[in-house]
Amino acid sequence: MAKRVGQKIKMTSIDELLCVPSIAGCDEIEVAKIRPFKDHPFKVLDDEKMHELVESIMLNGVLVPVTVRPLDDGDYEMISGHRRLFAVKEVGLERIPAIIKKYDDDEAVLAMVDSNLQREEILPSEKAFAYKMRYDAMRRRAGRPSKNASQFGTNFPEGRADDELAEQVGESRGQLHRYLRLVELIPSILDLVDKKALALATAVEVSFLDHEVQQMLYEYMCENEICKTFQIFALRDYLKENDTVTKMELMRILNENAPKDESNRFQQLTITKKKLQEYFPTFYTRSQMEKVMFSLLEEWKKKNSTGE
Repeated sequence: MAKRVGQKIKMTSIDELLCVPSIAGCDEIEVAKIRPFKDHPFKVLDDEKMHELVESIMLNGVLVPVTVRPLDDGDYEMISGHRRLFAVKEVGLERIPAIIKKYDDDEAVLAMVDSNLQREEILPSEKAFAYKMRYDAMRRRAGRPSKNASQFGTNFPEGRADDELAEQVGESRGQLHRYLRLVELIPSILDLVDKKALALATAVEVSFLDHEVQQMLYEYMCENEICKTFQIFALRDYLKENDTVTKMELMRILNENAPKDESNRFQQLTITKKKLQEYFPTFYTRSQMEKVMFSLLEEWKKKNSTGE
């Protein structure tokens, strides 16, 4: 067959290569017009799984459309698909297939949480804020008729919101309330829970402390060791009878209620010559250095015995 001389070859654009051109029931919208969900509780990490998703989109396009809702200014709010949106931006696509849903604020929260709870791995902090957002939305909707009642659950008395939510997310009522308490933690302590350094039960007890005390507690745990639940009980008991606590008093309470191990408390303490040279002139004798150190320790003892 003779070739057609001068026939132009149409080159496929990168968007045509990387994005599925037609997915039933969805539109393609500009990536720049999509905003993340307000106070989105689930983290989007640039980790190995994200790199796999980016590679998949480069090879196959966006196979599953994201879900968004329209906003009054013409933009869209992401409901489901924050990770896909991140990956698409990494690839450099300008448009993404999306299903557009006209949700009100509470419906959007319920749909967002439901879609993200399907993830394989969910951090305690993510569960905490997701459950809280869904719990609050359910309580606001309690008793109000909804056109999407079959999708988001039936109406129920206010006092049953926790039972309904526990059943929906597959948690016991008690475990649900433990997660709900985690939202009262300062970020640094909540991060310890995510890293499995601080037990969930202990974190729940910490959540009843005000944030100033939590910060002192966090500093204590960084300098010493992670606390046990019964140490927090002792600290809370102290605060029931006292309006506040100093850092020194906090240390005393936690240390006195720590697991007992006196085996190495007063073992010989060794300070290297190199370390001492940082603080003393070379002509100081051993006795002179000891005199200075004990003098400083005496001042420290007087200062801290007054609770300053």
